[in-house]
Amino acid sequence: MSGFKFSRQLMLEAAPTLFLIILSVLIIMASPGFFSGSTILVVLADAVVLFTLAAGLSFVILLGSIDLSVPAVASLGGVIVALTIPTLGFAAYPVAIAVGALAGLMSGMVHVHLRVPSFIATLATGGVVTGLALFVSGSQTVTIEAAYRGVLTPVISSTAGFPNIIIIGAVICLIGMYIQRYTKFGRAIRAIGAGESAVRASGIHVGNNKLLAFVMASAFAAAGGALLAARMTSGNPAGADQLLLPAIAAVLVGGTAITGGTGGVGHTVVGTLIVIVMRIGMTFMGVDAFAQQILFGSVLICAIALTLNRDLLQVVK
Repeated sequence: MSGFKFSRQLMLEAAPTLFLIILSVLIIMASPGFFSGSTILVVLADAVVLFTLAAGLSFVILLGSIDLSVPAVASLGGVIVALTIPTLGFAAYPVAIAVGALAGLMSGMVHVHLRVPSFIATLATGGVVTGLALFVSGSQTVTIEAAYRGVLTPVISSTAGFPNIIIIGAVICLIGMYIQRYTKFGRAIRAIGAGESAVRASGIHVGNNKLLAFVMASAFAAAGGALLAARMTSGNPAGADQLLLPAIAAVLVGGTAITGGTGGVGHTVVGTLIVIVMRIGMTFMGVDAFAQQILFGSVLICAIALTLNRDLLQVVK
């Protein structure tokens, strides 16, 4: 039995990468010009904002929880950057991330201290954050004037033909992987997802680690929103609304179990590439939007079914 579980775990670890390779081969066969050098750079650059949101979300899903507020926090982060760049310059970025972290703190406190299920707590927080974004922006897109766009240069420019945003994405990936693998917090959230009762019995403060996971998710989301605002040269209070399902899908398709305890930021890299390659590839091949949604939803259902740890589910509701 243990050998079977090991083989299944090994298969699940390798499956996302194998799927990405097979998907890429199929797209190349259908459209040989898809994976040119320039197209690969476009794919990677487009993946960074989604990956940033998904990387933060990975911490919460590793717990076995969910955060539905990330697109609202990302949109608010973008609006804050657009509004404050004229007065704060480069400091607008950390300010946006700090505000995002506060939103995560709110979600975490509602979930941990009021014992509200995470999907309700974060859905409510998302509503509050959306209202705040609409209020401070006057319910309209905030354009970053040309005179202040020099602050955006480190994000939107290229170095020797290589987009800087890809380098930023790589740095975010390394930070996320380091936190997950080499800090007490990172090891704790994986353990909590695998068996919260055992972790609690060992003396680890479960509540504090859960709280920090939601703070991390929202801080990463705000960073993603800041990057999106830089790319679009504007902050839209609803600019990231369409990224919730893709962000969750990137985490789950990458192999992080929705029940927690398995996966992580490294898996989310692969999951994000799968989501982006699927979307761009199908558009490149002329697949209509309805068919894309059907295929995308089917892949997500399969990913959830394959990675779900049913041993952690007492009752399926």
